[in-house]
Amino acid sequence: MGQHKIEVARGLAPLRRYDPKAIENYYRFRPWLVIWRAIKIIWFFAGFVLGLQWDRWQNQSAENKSQRAEQLRHILTDLGPTFIKVGQALSTRPDLIHKDFLEELIKLQDQLPPFPNEIALRILETELDRSVAECFSQLSDNPVAAASLGQVYRGRLHTGEEVAVKVQRPNLKPTLSLDLYLMRWAAGWLAPWLPLNLGHDLTLIVDEFGIKLFEEIDYLNEGRNAEQFASNFYNNPSVKVPAIYWRYSTQHVLTLEWINGFKLTDTQRIQEAGLNTDALIRTGVEAGLQQLLEHGFFHADPHPGNLFALADGRMAYIDFGMMDQLEEGTKETLVDSVVHLIDQNYVSLAEDFVKLGFLTPDTDIMPIVPALESVLGDIIGESVGNFNFKTITDRFSELMFDYPFRVPAKFALIIRSLVTQEGLALTLNPDFKIVEVAYPYVARRLLTGESPELRRRLIEVLFKDGKLQWERLENLIEIARGDKSFDLLPTAQLGLQYLLSDEGNFLRRQLLLALTEDNRLHTEEVQRIWNLVKEDLQPNRLLNAALGALAEFSTEGAASKIPAFQSWRSQKPLF
Repeated sequence: MGQHKIEVARGLAPLRRYDPKAIENYYRFRPWLVIWRAIKIIWFFAGFVLGLQWDRWQNQSAENKSQRAEQLRHILTDLGPTFIKVGQALSTRPDLIHKDFLEELIKLQDQLPPFPNEIALRILETELDRSVAECFSQLSDNPVAAASLGQVYRGRLHTGEEVAVKVQRPNLKPTLSLDLYLMRWAAGWLAPWLPLNLGHDLTLIVDEFGIKLFEEIDYLNEGRNAEQFASNFYNNPSVKVPAIYWRYSTQHVLTLEWINGFKLTDTQRIQEAGLNTDALIRTGVEAGLQQLLEHGFFHADPHPGNLFALADGRMAYIDFGMMDQLEEGTKETLVDSVVHLIDQNYVSLAEDFVKLGFLTPDTDIMPIVPALESVLGDIIGESVGNFNFKTITDRFSELMFDYPFRVPAKFALIIRSLVTQEGLALTLNPDFKIVEVAYPYVARRLLTGESPELRRRLIEVLFKDGKLQWERLENLIEIARGDKSFDLLPTAQLGLQYLLSDEGNFLRRQLLLALTEDNRLHTEEVQRIWNLVKEDLQPNRLLNAALGALAEFSTEGAASKIPAFQSWRSQKPLF
């Protein structure tokens, strides 16, 4: 079989990206390989299914559940990298997998058997075209971690830097290609029989999985991903990304900065280090929101083995093999959907679901709106322990059979990422309210309004049917100020600049209308807003901010706005 693997590896060597047609053409003329692999897979799972059935016949399902869970983990491990990755994905889905099975599948994330050291060192020297001694002054005798696609050694460069050296498992491409070919073939046969409202061919999900797997086995791609991720979080002092040492990296070997930290699931060591668990959760949630709503480039595999707490309170991300990029339009619609959720505008939220692909364009959304309100109406203020993605999934699964919802293949990774991060939050603090981190983040983003799109969304949140929602403005300010690091003064300066700009013409008019709405001056509402912000807006700081805002405009530009302002105001009675 070893010779067969070498021949297959050579035949698939030109395949740098996942190409289902090329893989199909290759295995079409090698049916013996397909049949042998299919028999092995069927044999393993047939024994597992018969075992479950036997437990039912003997009324021993409850007693043997942990034993069957361990059996499933061993099956996935024995079947190799593709099935281990499937198990890892399932380990983040408490809505699909029973708790006993979940605990076993979680072990697939970082408790896998390594491959022999002599093979790893041979790969290392072949790839780097140098001996181990030439590359590293120190290298651990055994791997410090083993994953589905490779294993990690701890080493030190001759220049003194401590590094992690990832060495890829041998002959991965043939194994992954054959398994994906079989999965794709099975998907075509099984899709009509599965009780899933996927909204598209099940093979698309296999293809999405295949694309990501092929990206993961290219360590040069992973290195580029890490550097892009680090660039995105360059100004965030709470997030750490390891540096890449390109001189000692190839497609199958990756050398990166060693991270000294604790896994986020190691609550005992985190507590012993005196770290603030709520602060760690806040960093993780906000970093996740930044990835989805700002950068559009997100870590799609944030399982506990890939996230570390550092002694100084920072959070470190590692393993950037599985990343994904959101198109600008998708990212903007995601921000819109969060705004509409905050706004409790379920009609617009249903329209967002259409844009994102969860509903087809020809769907009549009006019957769906009450269902969305019943599912999402109580999201704000719930703790993650009571309202989480499992709850959402359970509720949406009921809707899926009554309404034409579907899960676009693109969002499978996003959902997986969010569910995983939520699981980490539950581990660190079951009572932590994730929405109380997410909501202030969105509030701050809206209030700072760095882009025209965000300013448009702020106006959308603050005005309803042309009227200023005073309570909503109070809530946004109060929630944003809940974060001690949030400084309202720069926001006030940006707001003043915006009001004086041509773009702010509409808002100037709307604010003046709001102040004199219903033929009265809204002094009480203004007083409440002032009471919220007066601590941040001391007179001397406010004056400096106003001067800074005015400095952005020429004297002529500012003067040109004042007559128009006065002319418009004279048309509106104060009482």
